Amino acid sequence: MTESTVPILDILLALLFPLLIVLVGRRFLPPFPWSDVRQLLTGFRISTSHPFSLTRAYSSYLKYGLLSKQEAAAMERSYVSIGRAHKHLGFKIGYPRKLNRFKEAIDRNTATATAIAALAAQEFSLEDTPCETNQTDLGRVRESLKHFVRDWSEEGARERDKIFRPILRVLEQVPVSERAGMRVLVPGSGLGRLAWEISQLGFITKAVEFSYFMTLAMRFLFSPDTTTKANQHHIQPFAHWFSHQRSNEALFRTVAAPDVVPRFSSRLELIEDDFLKLRHPTRDATSSTDSSASSGPGYDFIVTLFFVDTSINIFSTIEKIYYLLRPGGVWINLGPLLWPGSAQAKAELSLDEVMHLVQEIGFSVCPSGGTDEVRAPQTVECEYTSDKNAMMRWIYRAEFWVATKEP
Repeated sequence: MTESTVPILDILLALLFPLLIVLVGRRFLPPFPWSDVRQLLTGFRISTSHPFSLTRAYSSYLKYGLLSKQEAAAMERSYVSIGRAHKHLGFKIGYPRKLNRFKEAIDRNTATATAIAALAAQEFSLEDTPCETNQTDLGRVRESLKHFVRDWSEEGARERDKIFRPILRVLEQVPVSERAGMRVLVPGSGLGRLAWEISQLGFITKAVEFSYFMTLAMRFLFSPDTTTKANQHHIQPFAHWFSHQRSNEALFRTVAAPDVVPRFSSRLELIEDDFLKLRHPTRDATSSTDSSASSGPGYDFIVTLFFVDTSINIFSTIEKIYYLLRPGGVWINLGPLLWPGSAQAKAELSLDEVMHLVQEIGFSVCPSGGTDEVRAPQTVECEYTSDKNAMMRWIYRAEFWVATKEP
């Protein structure tokens, strides 16, 4: 063996030794993912946070401006790559000015996104070390900004009324004197407007939301530190979608929010967790002895709005609704059946199949043609985070039903 071969053997042993440790570890230790191995060997930091986690949402709001400016720069590069004659035509119709207005809109939205992140850092004691984010995360921030319009602006009032009114009419059937002892759960509550409206009727209301992209924005709107008056915050939520726009004025219009000043209260609580992990609520001594309050563990009402079709396992979701309701409790649903794509959903059911499943699990669905028209099934044509000025409309034919858990 020559001296020149010794360094080569040393190098090979140095490379093989960590691999040997990994193989032995996988043989005798509990299972661990290969992504952890990659991180160990390369030092590459892989974000293991859930796509809707607190750290992921916080980082995405914090980096909204940076990611959006990168997109604006890419659009600008694409435009300047065209020929001189076409650039001259673009100048005549004002396209460079449009790209500049886009960057100005990003600056305005960044102010709100940064404020949301700042409040999250304060309330959750987060370190200023954001995790990795991508364009999908940026899309979720933009979606939350459109929910500002849907839930908390004057512009969104018509869309809200179309889908809130059937639900609120059912709850308004309860005598006002009995509402203070009744509990309502609103899973998939988004930015919380429906849950807030229900609490304003006098019910003890719990809003449940799994995505911190939604709850951080909701906290921002509900906090007295960041929202002190109506229409305080101004955003340009439609600026990122150049398609189907009639004019640049419509594209870059400013929307003010919130149209009212919401607050958390003894009647409204936010639960930032997975709906499927929830347990029965415990009734306090006052409500348990109050003759107007319902007996038995569980919620008096569960309200699902555009929620059940987000289920990965619709069987688990409806079983959970049944479990969380008290005997005689009522489930109010309104929404479409737009199942998660790419074979994520365990089962993608038709409306007929869903209604059959609802009854098999133990619910009694209020029939059509009965004496209670308020609770009768109906199809509601509606939109979801729509742009009222756009050239395209996506209309859902959402289904409304009221079902009772058999005593």
